[in-house]
Amino acid sequence: MSPNGSDRSSRRPVRRKLLQALAAGLVLATATGCTSKDFPRLGMPTPVTEEAPRILSLWQGSWAAALATGVLVWGLIIWAVIFHRRSRTKIEVPAQTRYNMPIEALYTVVPIIIVSVLFYFTARDENALLKTSKKPDHVVNVVGYQWSWGFNYMENVDGSTASPKQEAKEISSIPKRMLKAVPKGAEGVYEAGTPGERNPQTGNPGPTLWLPKGESVQFILTSRDVIHSFWVIPFLMKMDVIPGHTNRFEVTPNREGTFMGKCAELCGVDHSRMLFNVKVVSPERYQQHLKDLAKKGQTGYIPAGIAQTDAAKNAETKIQ
Repeated sequence: MSPNGSDRSSRRPVRRKLLQALAAGLVLATATGCTSKDFPRLGMPTPVTEEAPRILSLWQGSWAAALATGVLVWGLIIWAVIFHRRSRTKIEVPAQTRYNMPIEALYTVVPIIIVSVLFYFTARDENALLKTSKKPDHVVNVVGYQWSWGFNYMENVDGSTASPKQEAKEISSIPKRMLKAVPKGAEGVYEAGTPGERNPQTGNPGPTLWLPKGESVQFILTSRDVIHSFWVIPFLMKMDVIPGHTNRFEVTPNREGTFMGKCAELCGVDHSRMLFNVKVVSPERYQQHLKDLAKKGQTGYIPAGIAQTDAAKNAETKIQ
């Protein structure tokens, strides 16, 4: 057999394997179960709050930038492989270039520009997402503890501004400036969860947090023991629940339904059991739920957590 014939025969298995690999990649890309409506979200769930589309937009923009960078890098690699292959030049050792200042400047400046653009959009969206109003429609103190969640609905359920006469000691660990958002006369109702609970409608494990559709809800996050993380999956946002340091954020749910939540911070041996549900209902049904909790005797608050440390207080921006 001629040398040329042997070269052709040796290349066939390689080409066959390449075609098989490309076919397998195409199958993996198209067999994920995503519909045309799901694909633009790039793996993210459907947003259920007014704030979540901003996060989705940042996620999509990051993917677009990564894809553009990847296409450029892959293109340069393929170009170098094709046009600088040894069989084309017939040169044992090609000419070596020690320095090329324009290229070195390019691969220094371009990454700085990419990182700067990503930093700008991330900082812009983060500032918008962390804004809280002085008087939200509702305030909920989310309490993390091993191995479940408690919810203090800081609401004026009985409609009287005369009660309670003094601040409940259970929420004394929450900074005073954050309690200014709580409506006057809020005596509160609570839900104390256990890992063994299940949502009666879905059967999903964990307690259920009720929220009203179309009304702003400010979450005050406190922990009794270790660091947890409050993550409602279709909110597209999560925040750490830290002992001795109080965090908060605000959302407006815009879609009714029951959604899953979980702790997103490894918090100990039963971390995987720290699940909960979020049920978004009409404002009227939400108010009825608060009254139902009061009828059960679940008035007042469960202990919010560890008091905020002096170091955490000094690190915060002073807000009057």
